[in-house]
Amino acid sequence: MCAYNRVNGVPSCADSSLLFKTVRGEWDFKGYVTSDCDAVAIIHNDQGYAKAPEDAVVDVLKAGMDLNCGSYLQNYTKSAVLQKKLPESQVDRALHNLFAVRMRLGLFNGNPVPNPFGNIGMDQICSPEHQILALEAARNGIVLLKNDAKLLPLPKSTMSLAVIGPNANSPQTLIGNYAGPPCKSVTPLQALESYIKNTVYHPGCDTVSCSTAAIDKAVDIAKRADYVVLIMGLDQTEEREALDRVDLFLPGRQQELIVSVAKAAKRPVVLVLLSGGPIDISFAKDDPRIGGIFWAGYPGEGGGNALAEVIFGDHNPGGRLPVTWYPQDFTKVPMTDMRMRPESSLDYPGRTYRFYKGDTVFEFGYGLSYSKYSYSFTRVSQNNLYLNHSSSLHTKETSESVRYMLVSEVGAEICDERKITVHVGVKNNGELAGKHPVLLYVRHGNHGNGRPKKQLIGFRSVILSGGEMGEIQFEVSPCEHLSRANEYGLMVMEEGRHFLVVGDDKHPITIII
Repeated sequence: MCAYNRVNGVPSCADSSLLFKTVRGEWDFKGYVTSDCDAVAIIHNDQGYAKAPEDAVVDVLKAGMDLNCGSYLQNYTKSAVLQKKLPESQVDRALHNLFAVRMRLGLFNGNPVPNPFGNIGMDQICSPEHQILALEAARNGIVLLKNDAKLLPLPKSTMSLAVIGPNANSPQTLIGNYAGPPCKSVTPLQALESYIKNTVYHPGCDTVSCSTAAIDKAVDIAKRADYVVLIMGLDQTEEREALDRVDLFLPGRQQELIVSVAKAAKRPVVLVLLSGGPIDISFAKDDPRIGGIFWAGYPGEGGGNALAEVIFGDHNPGGRLPVTWYPQDFTKVPMTDMRMRPESSLDYPGRTYRFYKGDTVFEFGYGLSYSKYSYSFTRVSQNNLYLNHSSSLHTKETSESVRYMLVSEVGAEICDERKITVHVGVKNNGELAGKHPVLLYVRHGNHGNGRPKKQLIGFRSVILSGGEMGEIQFEVSPCEHLSRANEYGLMVMEEGRHFLVVGDDKHPITIII
């Protein structure tokens, strides 16, 4: 899919270098290229790149686009041909790519019923298997961000529970953006009520925007309950396609409500956040009266039940954050400044976990569990990686006199031959069974001068009972995982020590040129 944006003034869908040279040439892509929705119309209507609608059609078809999400090709391709701006051969080329994919899918093989996916009926809609999968996905996606003094899981013998927050009883918030209708909706409040019969609920805010908050009422309810769960965060009135957030704080008076309730409660409270993007909740992270924090994303139809299971210990959380949670100050960085690497002289902190040098609320990959896990490298197939076996390979030196080789010159055969098999031992040191994701990173021995601080190689999940040990395997491709982009955008492999890192354990790999 070619995007809306222009690169060096050329719209992505009209960029023949991108679509032909890179996509079909370097990447050997055999499918079809479609536009993002209305990306062709934008070329004429908004960007002014094409003088007429027909010119936009000509630009994208000649550039290698095959299909338009929108109506521009439907409305203007014929007139472009009649005006002699577009040869029919370009239409034929696009049709060839489109029908070739349909043929590969078997759509012209006669009766579709015997073919794979040819007999999908209504019995597969909302089937028990699919509903179990929705619940499992929600369980796995919940991230435990804080659990002071082992507040969580809450005891099932709890006599009374207060549930407060605008997202506690909103089935629509669970679904998020771009979703079909759920099979059934169980809100977090309803799921928590199934555990604790004496549950008292108040939304606390009029809406998620929380311009009006009933803080006194919420405080009164919190004072009388054994435990308090606050279910706060965002929804599609705050973030969605075509609606960007302008800060990273909770909306309106949500923070005020949370702090007031936490101050009044008998015990530290549990805070649950529903949101698609990160939130600066430094206040909650540092407040001892907020003992537990969960982030659940928009967890789908199974989200309410999954949250209740995690809060009361029927599921051991194991999710990890898929993005860095930056503080509010990060919004001062212009979104149009897309440099990855930090520039300390310009007070620029960089971007992403690989390069960012500023403070974080929570790091990429962060996530706690009710169990403690430990790791060790049990077997690594090779510790030294030699790249000087062929006289045809050229070596160069960086400004630091570090020798390197271009990945493009190493070749696929050598890259495959040098793959490293890594075995990692994992132990569940807790009492509860859990599904635990293990993240394997790599970092260069000297991570300055434009090198990433660390880079994720991959992750594997392992299910372990309390006290159980297991082993998982990773395959490390040196050309992919031990390389980095230099200042010219070329992938290079540098001589010297690299470290495989999992948890607090690390293992050296030395590249020798």
